[in-house]
Amino acid sequence: MLSARQSQGDQDAAARRVVALATGVGNFTEWFDFAIYGFLAATLGRLFFPGASPGASLLASLAVFGVAFFMRPLGGFVLGAVGDRLGRRALLTLSIGLMGLSTTLIGVLPTFESAGLLAPVLLVLLRCVQGFSAGAEWTGSAAFLIEHTPVDRRGRFASVVSATAALATCAGGLLVLSLELSLTAEQMATWGWRVPFLVAVPLTAVGTWVRLRIDETPVFQRLVEAGARAEAPLRQSGRDVRAIALTFAFSSVQGLGFYYLATYVVTYLTATVELARPRALVLVATGLVCYAVLTPFAGALSDRIGRRRVNLIGGFGLAVVSIPAFVLMGTGTAAGVVGGMVLFSVFQAMVSVTTVCMLVELFPAETRSTSSAIGFNLGLALIGGPGPLIAAAIAGGTGSSTLPALYMVVVAALATLALARWLPEVRGRTLDAAPRSATTQGADA
Repeated sequence: MLSARQSQGDQDAAARRVVALATGVGNFTEWFDFAIYGFLAATLGRLFFPGASPGASLLASLAVFGVAFFMRPLGGFVLGAVGDRLGRRALLTLSIGLMGLSTTLIGVLPTFESAGLLAPVLLVLLRCVQGFSAGAEWTGSAAFLIEHTPVDRRGRFASVVSATAALATCAGGLLVLSLELSLTAEQMATWGWRVPFLVAVPLTAVGTWVRLRIDETPVFQRLVEAGARAEAPLRQSGRDVRAIALTFAFSSVQGLGFYYLATYVVTYLTATVELARPRALVLVATGLVCYAVLTPFAGALSDRIGRRRVNLIGGFGLAVVSIPAFVLMGTGTAAGVVGGMVLFSVFQAMVSVTTVCMLVELFPAETRSTSSAIGFNLGLALIGGPGPLIAAAIAGGTGSSTLPALYMVVVAALATLALARWLPEVRGRTLDAAPRSATTQGADA
């Protein structure tokens, strides 16, 4: 009898590892595809917007990068509803397929020199598809992973989503750096820039294959069996307004902190601190790896003392340490840059992993994908996504190496004060339940 239980336990553990692998591989692919555009912004600006000055070309390219953030809410609305109607697995498979296809097509686009105005138009359209797809990946991965996970390990498993996003961004940056160092400027402009986008082909194939081999979540299967799927997820999400507002708040902090780490710090080190780009990319990659290592510890802590407490510690911590972290990074030394990123990452990891859990635990099963995607993507589109541009504007306008942290301080402080007042504890909630009140404290039975 004991042996049979042990055997079943081993099978369950193996199944959870497969789910974590499928989530991680797919999430890595999506974030790699989404991030490489940013690392190639200067090159793409020259190739697709050549008529302007170098600065204007870069701004045009960055504007196209930003367009994707404003497509995220639309993707969240549409694909989130797919997750609530057809299943979490269907949502993730569709999401990775759209991202992989659009990224691959960017890699084979003609440039302005050969196609004229059509080239930037197609680039904008494909970047919109990327943003549309990304609008459901984080929340879809969260639901898929957490709905498969034992209640006492949700935080630890949630770290897979946070860590793979960071590692994918790191990998994208290092790939672009290796190409820039090994190719001439002419080779990079002719064909080298296409390589990172075409890497999407094998990554998407592997990610899709892995996701198709795993089962739908037990939670969604029980919804289907009970005939309890939402008939109109978007309309029914109106009952989740309070939880959506809370999600907007903690997702704004999470998204802004991540984009500071993953994208703005590179710009900061090269433009403000005046480090060479290769050195800046290597230091940021080191910091992102440290962040990824911290996420499972943050997740385990939230399993022990609760999501609310860990998220609030993380949010208030970001408000306090952001300026000291930038002071360290502003020294330009390897120890200062990595030390500043690690200081920032300790608290960012707390916010990020608890965000993954709360995207699932705050919402009822029947509208979970739709409602969580609405709150999360509005936070990223309106607060988190513009963060690097706002920080760069502060740096350019003031000439200060520390004031770019001010936007992070203000957002983290205001959002966390609101969350301290209204965020409930959701650790341990039964995911099959329909916790309509976002103010319920403690675990729901």
